[in-house]
Amino acid sequence: MEHGMMIRSVILGVALSVGLSPGGAAAQNAPDPAPESVAARPAAPAGRGPVTNLPLPRYVSLKGSEGNARRGPSLSHRIDWVFRHSGMPLRITAEFGHWRRVEDRDGAGGWVHYALLSGVRSVIVQTDMTELKVRPDTKATVAAVAEAGAIARLGACQIDWCQITAGGEKGWVPKAALWGVDPDEIRD
Repeated sequence: MEHGMMIRSVILGVALSVGLSPGGAAAQNAPDPAPESVAARPAAPAGRGPVTNLPLPRYVSLKGSEGNARRGPSLSHRIDWVFRHSGMPLRITAEFGHWRRVEDRDGAGGWVHYALLSGVRSVIVQTDMTELKVRPDTKATVAAVAEAGAIARLGACQIDWCQITAGGEKGWVPKAALWGVDPDEIRD
């Protein structure tokens, strides 16, 4: 789907028409280890993927401008959704071989090949006209304003604030205004 970007002095407007349509899906930046039979691997610890041993659930982003989400983990399964926005944050909820079960902020999704996903973290701004502050403080100067639906690159996160970058602007926003980061997540 189309998205527009407009920057006015300290205003950042990166509108996103969430690119999800009936019929495909997404993947991650670094390739997974060589394929092995899932049954041949030892059981992963609780909360860990059986293929990568990375935490589940975890966030990734759509690598390209389009990705098919399938009903099951193979090319023979039908396409249920097509994600249509590069950088769109997705949550991985399961793994099987080279396939990852992903969902978007609305819970829609399916199985996508890992090559369509990137480990680069992004978020979607949930609250319209969210102020990006120069530092993580409600009284700080506003550096920019983001529209609801804007996709931004995720930077550092503290308990209640995360630093994001979009449209050439950078600032701190309340974590509660974002989708694509866990409430208790801390990032340097």
